[in-house]
Amino acid sequence: MLLKIYPENPNPREIARVVEVLRGGGIIIYPTDTVYGMGCDIFNARAVETICRLKNINPRKANLSFICHDLSNISEYARVSNATFKLMKRNLPGAFTFILQGNNHLPKLFKEKQTVGIRVPDNNIARSIVRELGHPILSTSVKDGEDEIQAHFSDPELIYERYGNLADIVIDGGNCALETSTIVDCTSDEFVITRQGKGELIY
Repeated sequence: MLLKIYPENPNPREIARVVEVLRGGGIIIYPTDTVYGMGCDIFNARAVETICRLKNINPRKANLSFICHDLSNISEYARVSNATFKLMKRNLPGAFTFILQGNNHLPKLFKEKQTVGIRVPDNNIARSIVRELGHPILSTSVKDGEDEIQAHFSDPELIYERYGNLADIVIDGGNCALETSTIVDCTSDEFVITRQGKGELIY
């Protein structure tokens, strides 16, 4: 299903429809402030494994990320120092993935990796979904690992044509950027940019 949702003011009824799919173990494709993402409820192990199989990645070894609504619930899943929190507060919402040490509340599939990527995208649709669901959703870009980012990764109708059979809902939230997020490793006292993407980090 291709579902139109307007990013400026997402319709609560449409958001609730997406969340119902997530709670049922479904997979969605959704807009962010970078490329479109593929996601599911982080606590539904079967759905996480399905996405990892589609992306040909090992969930116990891969660098998986969450979409959070804001900074308030990040400490539920990761250890966040004062310096890291201040850095994130300066840059979020935004096109960043912050790599943090996980804590004991991480879902079982994520615990072996012990780290988690945290995203709070500057996109009302993605954040509204997470807020309504009550906890984060999985974040992985729709693009294949070896693919360069091309137009069909930002156009929801083209994404639907290519990936619609893999997801329960493809959200049309308008065209997204053709850039990935900037990845910042915050697992030590020194912050390291491991991939420069759309986000320009403010220290």
